[in-house]
Amino acid sequence: MEAVLARMRALDERLPAQDGVAVFNRVYLTVTQTLHHRIGHGGFPAPRRAETLSVRFAERYLRAVEAEGRAPACWRPLLQYRRHPGVRPLQHALAGINAHIGHDLALAVVSSCHALGCAPAALEADFHRVGDTLVSLEERIREDLMPGPDLLEVADPLTHLLGSWSLERARSGAWAAARLLWALRRSPELAGEFTESLDAGVGLVGRCLLTPSPLRPRAVT
Repeated sequence: MEAVLARMRALDERLPAQDGVAVFNRVYLTVTQTLHHRIGHGGFPAPRRAETLSVRFAERYLRAVEAEGRAPACWRPLLQYRRHPGVRPLQHALAGINAHIGHDLALAVVSSCHALGCAPAALEADFHRVGDTLVSLEERIREDLMPGPDLLEVADPLTHLLGSWSLERARSGAWAAARLLWALRRSPELAGEFTESLDAGVGLVGRCLLTPSPLRPRAVT
C-alpha cells in the first residue's frame, strides 16, 4: 500500500488544487491512508486479503488517471470536466467515488479472488469493512466540499441531483456485480459484455453528477 500511497501523494503535489481529479485524489488519499492504518493496527482479521483488495482497488483508479484518453468510460466524465468552471468540487469528488465504487470495486474483488485463490465469499467481510471506511468518510466529504447556502440553495436542481446518489447503493451494486462476474469467469465473452455494460452505465451516472451549474453573472459596479 505504500507504493499506491506514494503515487497518490505525487498526484496531489503535481495537480492544481482546483483540478477535479485533484479534488477526488485528496479524498481517496485520505481513505487509503485510513485503510492502511486500520489494516496495520488489527482492524482487519485477514490483513493480507484486505491489503490485496485495497491495493488492486487503488491501482484501477491510478491506471485510469494515467491512461487519460484511454481511461474506462466510467472515468471519462471526471477527466473531461475536471477543469469546468461550472462544476463544483463536491461534484468532482462524488463522480470519482461513483466511478471507483460502481465499476472498479467489483473488478478489484474478482482480481483479488484470482490472486488469492478464493471465491468472493472469502472476501465479503473485508469488502464490507472497506466499504464502512468509505461510508464513515462520506458525510465529512460532503460537509467539507458542500458550497455555502448562498451558492447551493435548497431549490437548486443540483441539490436534488447530488442527494439522489447513494454510496450505500453503489456499494451493494458493486458486490452484486463482483459475484456475477465471478460466476461468469468461465464465460469470458459474457463477462466482457457485462463489464462493458457496467462501465458504460456507471459512466452515465458520473456524467449526470457532473452537470454544470449556470455561471452567475458578476455584479455590475
